[in-house]
Amino acid sequence: MQDLVKGANVGLAALSEDVSSVVMSLGWSSSTGEGDADVSVLLLDGNGKVRSDVDFCFYNNPIAGNGSVQLLGKTPTADGNEDRISFDLDAVPPEVEQIVVAASRYGGSRFGDLNDLHLTLADSSGDSLVQFSIDDAGAVSAFIFGELYRRTGEWKFRAVGQGYESGLAGLATDFGVDIDDDAGEEGTEDGAEEEPLRQSGDQAATVPSPRIPEPAPVVPESAEEKLSAEPKSRTRPRTAKKKVTLARTAKKSLAENDSWKTARLFPLSVLKSDRERETRATSVLLSVMAQVPEFGRRLTAGFGAPAGRMETFTEVSLPHGDSPRRPDGVIRVERAGKLWTALVETKTNGNALKPDQVQAYMDIAARRGYEAVITLSNDVALEGSPLVDVRIDGRRKHKVALWHLSWAEVAHQAQMLIRHEGVDNAAHAWLLQELLHYLQHEHSGCHGFQNMGAAWVPVRKGIDDETLSQGDPRAMEVIENWERLVRQVCLRLGGELGQKVLPVQRAKRGVDPRARRAELADQLCSQGRLHAELRIDGTSGVLAITADLRTGKLRTSIEVVASEQGYPLSRAKRLIRQLAAAPADLHIETLVEGDGTGPRGTLERLRPEPADILPKDGAELTGFRLSLFKGMGSGRGNAESGFIRSVDEAVDRFHATVIAQLETRGGRRRGSGEPVVAG
Repeated sequence: MQDLVKGANVGLAALSEDVSSVVMSLGWSSSTGEGDADVSVLLLDGNGKVRSDVDFCFYNNPIAGNGSVQLLGKTPTADGNEDRISFDLDAVPPEVEQIVVAASRYGGSRFGDLNDLHLTLADSSGDSLVQFSIDDAGAVSAFIFGELYRRTGEWKFRAVGQGYESGLAGLATDFGVDIDDDAGEEGTEDGAEEEPLRQSGDQAATVPSPRIPEPAPVVPESAEEKLSAEPKSRTRPRTAKKKVTLARTAKKSLAENDSWKTARLFPLSVLKSDRERETRATSVLLSVMAQVPEFGRRLTAGFGAPAGRMETFTEVSLPHGDSPRRPDGVIRVERAGKLWTALVETKTNGNALKPDQVQAYMDIAARRGYEAVITLSNDVALEGSPLVDVRIDGRRKHKVALWHLSWAEVAHQAQMLIRHEGVDNAAHAWLLQELLHYLQHEHSGCHGFQNMGAAWVPVRKGIDDETLSQGDPRAMEVIENWERLVRQVCLRLGGELGQKVLPVQRAKRGVDPRARRAELADQLCSQGRLHAELRIDGTSGVLAITADLRTGKLRTSIEVVASEQGYPLSRAKRLIRQLAAAPADLHIETLVEGDGTGPRGTLERLRPEPADILPKDGAELTGFRLSLFKGMGSGRGNAESGFIRSVDEAVDRFHATVIAQLETRGGRRRGSGEPVVAG
């Protein structure tokens, strides 16, 4: 991997044999755990301008350049988050000469507040080619990390690393994105559809559909030279037209009674064995991927697949020694005469992947020149903890990448498309809905992570009778499965809300994931608690989850800020009014200046007497901690009395009855810089 400094450039062909498809990752971390940014990409022509607003790729328009550029979303890492972008360089339209990669912050936040800003570029097999670290971002709300550009038929990368004080809108305007300065005041033109786009300040604005901008007569050669230009506007760029989504509630049924069952495209009644479930699940998924391009592209872009025509196959026989092998599926994508191929190995229910099977498919893929092997199961892959150990033959010239998808991730992507982001037509939306119904059915075996493992009961017993010692490998197993469960909770909640929900990991950059988990395992042994924090996109606070294995209780909580204006009693009364529909057993704890806490009580007790929550010693009131408690399931699985089910229920109840109440009434989380409780 080559480290670049600001302003340096390098030809991609010199770094890898195959750079037709690359993945770029932008990463950062925050000492407070509250930093985030939105990634955007601009496709520029020979004049340094977008051809039209559809060449502006951001969270409301995540695919650009006929599918050659796609935002893959955020991925949690050991020390923060990374945003990934896939580039199918062979498929980039020939008129596009330059691709600028940037990010923007909102709510008054600046890039100088973030730590460890960095960019990495990897080839289709996942090998890192380039790294660019940034330590001088400064007080800017938009930042250009780097750019890909053509020179004499070759793609090159330049490390830019410069900021934009005028934010996302100013940056987009300078590259030719059409801006309506009067949007929100005079309405839209020609009946164009409107959609909100966030920028610095996080205020809603309406923007009409894009139109072709006038070309500029004089344009700098690169994004780095362009940064000296005067920003033209702080209003918001326009978005692409809205796509088809399906309502959450179905239309009234025409059935005579509840015993009539709706006809389904993918029936489950005949499934009798795990093998039948695996075969059916693979066929259902791969057929929908081939028929719904947005969905197929969403699942494979991060694995290096190009944006092209996809065909999928099941039960393919491939030669391997004395007896042929039959992988569960094959994915082939064709673009400009080139083929990308991946073998698929599927498991359902609690069945684990078999290392010998995966190894055989890796060997077959390497011999036949295939690009990847994709495993699918209910398990969740963790950084630094592979689900299967495979041997890579370093003597082979052709590299094969091994990737993993959980069924929870598949369901999440389908739900995001049909409920929130939309697809091209109603037929595609219906296909995704049928797939989602299949995956969520109790007989499908595709329910995601469902078991805390064999170590769960012994660890709970060891904590209860105080015989669990630090260094016990069973504690590490519980920590890893807790992390898998938390990531699955993020996927499920994010799919319901239509927002990115990610786990917060408070660790320094560069810390080995296994070392971090070993430290958490020792804390579990000494304290008897599991803890996690979730960040919901668009908010600055975190939803905390604590499982106390000694008391058998789950605690979900969030902190809110009290306004500096008004008397303390008026702040307490306002909070009680905001929580009018919250459950009576909600615990409210006063937060005071420093690390101390003040009085506490249940909402039921405080409703008639809000003054009881105020500090009695004259301490400065800074906020409140809101918590709900629930009995913890004892079983390791997802049964009615299981631990996994109890965590899901606790998170759902807290978000619906507490966080949603604060949002509905205009609240903000603690640490957002804006008060929740007004004076």
